[in-house]
Amino acid sequence: MRGFRMSSKMGKLFVVSGSSGSGKGTVLDALFKMSDNFCYSVSATTRPPRAGEKEGVDYFFVSREQFIDMIEKGEMLEYAEFCGNLYGTPKKFVAEQLAKGMNVILEIEVCGAMQIKEKIPDAVLIFITPPSFEELKKRLHDRGTETDEAMEERLKTALTEIKFAKEYDYIIVNRTGESEKAARDILAIADGTYVKDAQAQEILRNFMN
Repeated sequence: MRGFRMSSKMGKLFVVSGSSGSGKGTVLDALFKMSDNFCYSVSATTRPPRAGEKEGVDYFFVSREQFIDMIEKGEMLEYAEFCGNLYGTPKKFVAEQLAKGMNVILEIEVCGAMQIKEKIPDAVLIFITPPSFEELKKRLHDRGTETDEAMEERLKTALTEIKFAKEYDYIIVNRTGESEKAARDILAIADGTYVKDAQAQEILRNFMN
C-alpha cells in the first residue's frame, strides 16, 4: 500500500510523536488554540467505545473483520496492534481534510510514523522531547498514576522511542512551562519560518548516554 502525494494547494500532513512525559498532548492543545487551520486525524480502532466517546470524533469504531478488510484494500496509511486491539489511520479521512486545505496532525507512535515516512514522502515528521532525562522522570513521577515498575517500563520505552528521533524532520524541545513556545515552533515549521533549536541534538545525545 502506498499513500498519496500532496500538491501545493492541499494542506500539509504532520506526524507528531514523543514519548510519555514529552508533553506532546499539551503542546498540541496549545497549537489548536492558536490556529484553526489544523485538525487531528481520526483513527480507526477495533476496541469498543468508552463512555463519552463519539463515532467519527474520537475514533472510527469498526470490527476486526472490517479493519482487516481496510488493510487488504489499501485504505490504511498506518496501523498497529496494542493489547489485542488494532489501531490505524484511514487514508480517506486524511485525504479529505488535506483537500480542504487543512493541516492534518497525526499524533502516533514511532512505528506508525516510520510507516508514514515510507508511504508519504511529503509528510512532515516532528518529534517532541523533554529537555532532559531527569525532567522526563520528574514528569512521570508527578503524575502519581503509575507504580514504580510501570514508570520504569515507560522510561525504557521512552529511551527506545527517542532513538528514532534522528529519523524525523524536526526535533522540538518541550521545556517545562514552555508548551506554547513549542506550539509556536510547529506553526513556524508549517509556514517555513522555523529556526532549529541549537540545543536539540545535544539533548538527544544526553538521553543516549
